[in-house]
Amino acid sequence: MSEILVKGTSADVMLLLEGTFPYVSGGVSSWVNQMIRAFPDIRFGIVFIGSRRQDYGDMAYTLPDNVVHLETHFLYDFPPPPMVHGTSGDAGAFDRSDRLHELLREPGKEAEAGELIRELMPALREGGALSEDAFLYSKRAWDTITGQYRQFCTDPSFTDYFWTIRIMHKPLWQLVRIADGLIPAKVYHTVSTGYAGFLGAMLRHRNGRPLLVSEHGIYTKERKIDLFQSQWIRDNRNIFERDISQISYFRELWVRFFETLGRVCYEAGDEITALYEGNRRRQIVDGALAERTRNIPNGINLPRLAALREKRAPGVPPVLCLIGRVVPIKDIKTFVRAMLTVVREYPEAEGWIAGPEDEDPEYARECRSLVESLGLASKVKFLGFQKIDDLLPKVGVLVLSSISEALPLVVLEGFAAGVPCVTTDVGSCSELIFGLPGEDAELGAAGGVVRIADPAALAAAALNLLQHPDRWQAAQAAGIKRVEKYYTQEQMVGSYRTLYTDLMAQPDNTRRERGAGPARCPVHHGGGAPDAAKAGGR
Repeated sequence: MSEILVKGTSADVMLLLEGTFPYVSGGVSSWVNQMIRAFPDIRFGIVFIGSRRQDYGDMAYTLPDNVVHLETHFLYDFPPPPMVHGTSGDAGAFDRSDRLHELLREPGKEAEAGELIRELMPALREGGALSEDAFLYSKRAWDTITGQYRQFCTDPSFTDYFWTIRIMHKPLWQLVRIADGLIPAKVYHTVSTGYAGFLGAMLRHRNGRPLLVSEHGIYTKERKIDLFQSQWIRDNRNIFERDISQISYFRELWVRFFETLGRVCYEAGDEITALYEGNRRRQIVDGALAERTRNIPNGINLPRLAALREKRAPGVPPVLCLIGRVVPIKDIKTFVRAMLTVVREYPEAEGWIAGPEDEDPEYARECRSLVESLGLASKVKFLGFQKIDDLLPKVGVLVLSSISEALPLVVLEGFAAGVPCVTTDVGSCSELIFGLPGEDAELGAAGGVVRIADPAALAAAALNLLQHPDRWQAAQAAGIKRVEKYYTQEQMVGSYRTLYTDLMAQPDNTRRERGAGPARCPVHHGGGAPDAAKAGGR
């Protein structure tokens, strides 16, 4: 299912967005909204890619005036299958496709695989030798699937294998159709790998315009977490065949699929950004060339958020607030369990959960049931989506209990508004709280960091601030100084303006030589171009 909601003829930057802006609020979507509004002189187009239309409500954001094009595509809203006739299939084309799959299984073969993808792209179009119909209905495709099953599959169900392969690959031909029909753009900018990143790679190869890849979290890592927690993936091995130390074949198959999409995207990317050094290194491990990577940390609108400090009442509000989507990756349940300890030791304390509950309604119901079962209904409140300008002046401590993060914008926003934070030890959170070695660390600790899924430690760290005003004030001061020095919107926007300007100016059908090009955007501490041997950049 596809629809063009705003029709343009061309764009300066085409944003390729999977499951984020403008239909999902918070997190990456907030960053996208911030970025578009920071460049009123740049004409943005948007390709939104989602699962099914029913999984999304109305737009969560008003489109900025400089969005000149918006089209939406839902990859799993499959139309009814047409009446078809089987074909033999082009043996040569499928042989090259098989070779591509072999290359994608071999680390270090990304460049050769990328070249073969470029050669095969015309064959993927409607009527081509590797079109969707050829994949779904040809004898040669059947032979490939059955051969792969016999050679590699450890699950006894061929039926599940057959349909997994079809469902896994079917969206790729929709991405081909999107690429063929998209209006011209000077730069393609994907904020993840995955399906959006694969689309970006196709557009890069098809049109010869640069591709910018910006990752907040590492997409493949986040998909692994989702896949390991999912209930819909089958494991048909019996008790004697099953090794509890190994994940099911179909989970492993999906993981490899998204890893492959990631490598294709990295190979095509002219510039690849991460929010902090740990993620940049992970991108390199996953296939990105080190010389194409750089760190550009998030930045916040400091003047607007700093003004919220004046709205704070004297003292430390006895409020712990988790701002985020009510989904498993945010581990809301650990926050709820921590509140049981907090209110026992500090009865006036309250816990607020501020975020939408519609992404995973079943998990949201489980969280509400947990609150009831622990007798916390009067102490833990689900507020739904809230404007942080109204919320932050009333909060004593921000809490982030996630099992995975990158560089969470909400922590920076809290610092700017004068709110210390307690986080789990994920992503760059330790750097945000304690600073990097040197001048940053000398600013002091802006809160506390605890292990994942440890309610007792989370409660203790929060109480350490709430019950000791002197420690709270020191943490508040450290957070304010850190965000003012290293994480302003001006710094982030300046880095991206340099990137956009350079990439838009490139002629068609060129790629900057590896390691060449303009000076890198500055990273934290004024560093230059990071390479695989360097650390210290955010």
